[in-house]
Amino acid sequence: MSELTIEVETAKPSMEEIRPALDANLKEAFPGGMLKWRWEGDVMHLSGPGARATISFQDGRLIGRAELGPPASLMRPVIEQKISQVMKKAAV
Repeated sequence: MSELTIEVETAKPSMEEIRPALDANLKEAFPGGMLKWRWEGDVMHLSGPGARATISFQDGRLIGRAELGPPASLMRPVIEQKISQVMKKAAV
């Protein structure tokens, strides 16, 4: 099992303002339904083949934490790049 943490600073004051952009950017970056997500309050929970993750808002930063098992762990660089891009786009 591989762990991944991504932090992105944002000037937006709350997850409420970031949420629509996160949803839209994830749909664009992961078409086809391989990645699923749901919201529990202000925390996004994501899951896909071999992966579980959360994205939360803390102290002016989006923080993504994931556990990657096979087959997701084999695609870590691609997953890290895509999720980082999604978070950066949503944070602007």
